[in-house]
Amino acid sequence: MPRILDQTRYKCALSAIQTVQAISGALPILHSGPGCSDRLSSGAGTSGHFAPRIFPCTNISEKEVIFGGEERLRETIANALKVINAELFVVLTGCSAEIVGDDVEEVVRSFRDAEKPVLYASTAGFKGNNYLGYEWVLEAIISQYLQDGSAYPQEPGLVNIFASIPLHDPFWHGNLEVLAQLLSELGLQPNIIFGYDNGMKNIDKIPSAQFNLLVSPWQGLDSVKLLEQKYGTPYFHYPNLPVGAFETSKFLRAVSDFAGLDREKTEAVVKEKERKYYYFIERFADLFLENRIMAQRFVIVSDAQYTLALTKFLVNDLGLFPEKQYIMDDTPEKYRQAIAGYFRDLNFGIETEVSFETDGYKVHEEIEATDYHGYPLIVGSAWEKKLARKTSAHYLSVSWPLTERLIINSSYAGYEGGLKFLEDIYSVVLTRFN
Repeated sequence: MPRILDQTRYKCALSAIQTVQAISGALPILHSGPGCSDRLSSGAGTSGHFAPRIFPCTNISEKEVIFGGEERLRETIANALKVINAELFVVLTGCSAEIVGDDVEEVVRSFRDAEKPVLYASTAGFKGNNYLGYEWVLEAIISQYLQDGSAYPQEPGLVNIFASIPLHDPFWHGNLEVLAQLLSELGLQPNIIFGYDNGMKNIDKIPSAQFNLLVSPWQGLDSVKLLEQKYGTPYFHYPNLPVGAFETSKFLRAVSDFAGLDREKTEAVVKEKERKYYYFIERFADLFLENRIMAQRFVIVSDAQYTLALTKFLVNDLGLFPEKQYIMDDTPEKYRQAIAGYFRDLNFGIETEVSFETDGYKVHEEIEATDYHGYPLIVGSAWEKKLARKTSAHYLSVSWPLTERLIINSSYAGYEGGLKFLEDIYSVVLTRFN
C-alpha cells in the first residue's frame, strides 16, 4: 500500500529542470501543468539569465488532457526557438503529459533540423525523483545530442567530472570547482558541463575524454556506463566526496594511479597540501581535543553523498564516533549493499549502521530514542532544526531543504573544505559558551 512520507529530502523527477538550468545557455521547455516550474525551482540560487518564471511551458489544461497536447507542445517549442536565445533546448515532461500519452519523442524529432538542438527527457514525477531526473537529462544529452565515437579523437589528460546534483545540492558549484582544482594539481585537464563558463563547449568535449570521473555513491553511474558503452571511455568511480586530509589524499592517489600519472609528483602534491592543512589543525587542536561541550557522537541525515562523505571525515579526521546514520535520497535497491559496506570501512576499525529511509518522521523518532551521552552533533537539513532543540544537540544544516544559510560558492570538498566544515561545526558549538 502507498504510505504518506513526512519531511522528504528530494523532489519529483521534473526537478531535472535544475540540471538543465545549471548548463550555461541551456533552457528547459516544460510539457506539464501550470505551476510546476515555479514550485520545483524556487529557492536561493535559481534566478539568473534563464530563471524559472520564464521557462516555456505548455500549461496543460483539461483540453489537452482530453484531446492530447502534442500540437500545444509543437507550438511552444517553435515559439521558444523564435524568441529565446538559448544554445540548447531540453523538453521535460510532467505527470499530465505522460498520463495522457503524448508522443513527445515524435514532436521533438520534428525539430531535428532546427538551428539549435532540441532534446527531450521523460521526467514524470511518478517515475522517480530528481536524483533520477538528473541522470535522465544526462542520458538525453549523450544519446540525442552527441554523435557517435568516430567523430571525437581522444584528448590525453582530459577528464569529465560528474558529482553533485546542480542546485539541489547547495554546495554543487563549489564542489565541482574544488574537484577540478585537485585534478589540475595532478596535471590533468578537468572538463565540467555545469556552472560558470562551462556549458555547450564542454559538452562537445565529453566524448574526447581520457576517462570519466564520478564522485558519488551511486547517482551518475548509469551516465558514465552509457559513455563507456557509446565511446569506450573508461570511468573511475570514487564513491564519496573527499572531505578533509585523509580522504582527499586517498582520492588524489587513487585518481593518479587510475590515470597512470607519476606517483612521486602526486606524493609531492599530497605532502604540500597536508602540510598546510595540519598547520591549521594544530592551531586549534586544543579546541578539538579538549572540548567538553559537544559529545563525541554524531548523526547525519542527508543523501548518500553527504551522509557518507561527512561520516568518513568526522571519524577519520576528527575522531568522533558515529551512531546510526540515515540516507534519505531513496537510493535504488541495487546500490544499497555496496554503500552500506562503505560505512564499515572507517579508520580505527570503526563501523556504523546505515538506514536507507525516506520518512523523516520515522528517522526523528529513532534519533530521539537514542542516548548520545551528552550534546550530540546532528548534521542534516532544515527539518532537523526542531529535532536538535528537542535533543539539545548541536545542529548544522548542509543539505536540501536549506532555509537558514546562504551558500553561494562554498564547498566541503578537499582539504580547505574539511577546514570549512570544522569552522561551521565549532561556530555552532561555541555558541553554548554564550
